[in-house]
Amino acid sequence: MDKGNYTFINEESRSPSTKRKIIYICAVVVIGFGVGTLLFYFINGESFRSHGKGGSKPDTCSIPDVEKFDCHPDRPISEAECLKRGCCYIPASDLSVKDSDLTKSSFLGVPSCFFSRNHKGYEIDNIIKDADHIEATLSRNISSGFPKDVQKVHLNITFIDNVNLRIKLTDADSNRFEPDIPLHYKIVHKRNELYTVELGLDGLLSVKRKATGAIIFKTNLSQLVFSNQFLHLSSHTASSYLYGLGEQKEGILRSFNWMRYTIFNQGDLPVPHRNLYGSHPFYLVLEPNGNANGVFLVNSNAMDAVLQPTPAISLRTIGGVLDFFVMLGLSPSDVVEQYTSIVGRPFMVPYWSLGFHLCKYGYDSLDNTNETLQRNLDKGVPIDVQWNDIDFMKRYLDFTYDPVNFAKLPEFVDDLHARGMHYVAMFSPGVSNSEEPDTYPPYDEAAKLDLFVKNATGSDFEAKVWNWNLTVFPDFSNPATPSYWAKQFQKYHSELNLMEFGL
Repeated sequence: MDKGNYTFINEESRSPSTKRKIIYICAVVVIGFGVGTLLFYFINGESFRSHGKGGSKPDTCSIPDVEKFDCHPDRPISEAECLKRGCCYIPASDLSVKDSDLTKSSFLGVPSCFFSRNHKGYEIDNIIKDADHIEATLSRNISSGFPKDVQKVHLNITFIDNVNLRIKLTDADSNRFEPDIPLHYKIVHKRNELYTVELGLDGLLSVKRKATGAIIFKTNLSQLVFSNQFLHLSSHTASSYLYGLGEQKEGILRSFNWMRYTIFNQGDLPVPHRNLYGSHPFYLVLEPNGNANGVFLVNSNAMDAVLQPTPAISLRTIGGVLDFFVMLGLSPSDVVEQYTSIVGRPFMVPYWSLGFHLCKYGYDSLDNTNETLQRNLDKGVPIDVQWNDIDFMKRYLDFTYDPVNFAKLPEFVDDLHARGMHYVAMFSPGVSNSEEPDTYPPYDEAAKLDLFVKNATGSDFEAKVWNWNLTVFPDFSNPATPSYWAKQFQKYHSELNLMEFGL
């Protein structure tokens, strides 16, 4: 070998300065590697936690914020409880809220505890398919964190016709409460369904529009929560153009900025982002090409709907079952027609009720009511109907009127009728139980017949409504209640000649 072509370094012949340089370089490399490792751990370490039974691999928690579905909606959030549920825990940064009217209870933000990619709360087996149905059994694999998980859930998907299907999740072993309301539909022979349905053993259930592939209903049943008093299911939507979810004081287009909409009747002032009188667990989505679809949840319990920018919706309720009707239309009007064909259509309202109504709380007296009405008539407002709110009553008691401030109310009503107008008096479906015995017939008569809603102890359920003390509520599921209620209106009509009542 020609040693002239190679350079040999004799360790013994190195100068001290050269050795120091080599040691310095090695030290810098080691320290740099150590610092880099620590930084990487602090930045990404939360994604590398173990997640209990069926624990998640590190990459299963690397999920974009918009794809995170809340695994710990009950507050306060506990990291230990989150991991016990088999979910990922990464504290979310606070997000700014631009809308100054937004209440803290409505804006939820990115969840800190969320389902991992391989979460297996329920496992699916026994999938059975035929021309009109898909059935499956879901078995609980890990605790949801809520009391009394339903261990086996029965899934039944019914293909009703070419544009409607039903997805129903029930307790496989026990009956649970379902609203006793008529639902109008008939399973018909299908030839050209607008939808496709896919269900896999991995828990993914999807309903898509056959022509465009648009997502109509897409959920991961492995992430389902089905406990005794808390049910939760999330679904992707075709777009963020969603309407419905009950009555709210805001625009009809709902926000997907991590917003919660509560669906529960509440007689309250119209405060932004608060649930009001109407609760309808139905939503309509406008698809990118202008098609529309709708989803109706047959459940009368209090519930929340959470919209997130995926876009997706999470529906949470405190009882019953999850019974969805999914509707595909070519337009929003098609979906509304399909929805009303299932739940039933109302009677046509009286023609006069479509006119201009005048009403507010705080007239305080018949003189003020009459002056307000006349002032509007003098300005040419074509008023058809005059209302009075509860301030026309005696101590805010149903089926009464104030004998001082509204002493001439019967004459006022007769005068309106003579002029071709109508009068509506407001009522609430509850009566005071705090009056002297035998002085308030609406209570006395119902008490004798035992017609009031009961609480868990079997006594009359009491609450605070408009009257000065406490209120009890006629139970309209009792067959005797409608005749009792009608009798109260008949008696009141004979006193006041009222033809219209507002409930």
